[in-house]
Amino acid sequence: MRGLICGSKLSACGAVLSIWGTIMLAILGIFFTTHSAVLITDVPFSQADIHEDPNPPHRVYMAYNTVGYNCFIAAGIYLVIGLFSCCQMRLNKGKNFLVMRQ
Repeated sequence: MRGLICGSKLSACGAVLSIWGTIMLAILGIFFTTHSAVLITDVPFSQADIHEDPNPPHRVYMAYNTVGYNCFIAAGIYLVIGLFSCCQMRLNKGKNFLVMRQ
């Protein structure tokens, strides 16, 4: 078969993991862009960012948004890998159908 790169078990595993990764990272991206206080430990900023800025929350909110956008980008990458895995699953299903038919 043309385009068949992974087996049926690997493609199914990739599809499940990418679905979970997409959902989890999309939710994290939403929480980071809404500046959730629970995630403050995961935001990269220093004490200097707070003390040197005349508007202290501005730099922290920018850091939150940056991390949130990175989560959305990673969720998009997981989505592409999931689509690839689903295509591989369909190709494997077609291969198994042709083998059974012969």
